[in-house]
Amino acid sequence: MMAEKNENQYQPRELSNGHHRTDEESLLTMEEEEAKRKKKMKWTIGIIAFVIFQVVQALFFVLVIMKFKSPKFRVTEFTVSNLNYGTQASPSFDMSFVAPIRVKNTNWGPFKYGASTVNFTYGGVQVGQAIIPKGKANFKSTKKIEADVTLSSAGLPSNTNSTLGSDLSLGTITLNSQGELKGKITVMFMFKKTKISQMNCTVVIETSTKAVKTLSCE
Repeated sequence: MMAEKNENQYQPRELSNGHHRTDEESLLTMEEEEAKRKKKMKWTIGIIAFVIFQVVQALFFVLVIMKFKSPKFRVTEFTVSNLNYGTQASPSFDMSFVAPIRVKNTNWGPFKYGASTVNFTYGGVQVGQAIIPKGKANFKSTKKIEADVTLSSAGLPSNTNSTLGSDLSLGTITLNSQGELKGKITVMFMFKKTKISQMNCTVVIETSTKAVKTLSCE
């Protein structure tokens, strides 16, 4: 009887301990699965973020870096160093100045251009020109060129005398400057694109001050 009693008392403890171990194992398994789930989620979020970053980077490269634009080619304001001009009855002019010409390159690569000229005209007739040597405008920068210019109305046809006479009576001389620069833009040392920059400006010079009164470029 004593042996049966001891046996009966021992068995519940054994079952109780076994049940306790099962709960601990289940809890550990759940924690491991939760940890794996969180780790997998982190990896998923990381991969998605990386893909989005690559897409944004690719779009930026295509839409910004690889968007080739023609540089701006302009003459800016100046003061005439020497100016001689006639009257309304006998219109004429001779002048010389240093023309500040600018090549503004907004691309992400340098713009290398060949030698060119800028023609100055009055009434559509050339009265002088400026020589532009070959050069380079670095990326996101403006190339400054100082060109010596000498202009004369000696070659103007007689039918422009009335117009020039009227301008001189108003104290102004209206000139036009046209030019073209052809070159290549290079991005990342391998992507190249030929671009042509054109100048078409109207300059009104005030004879009394020898300075530019108005300047507009297309």
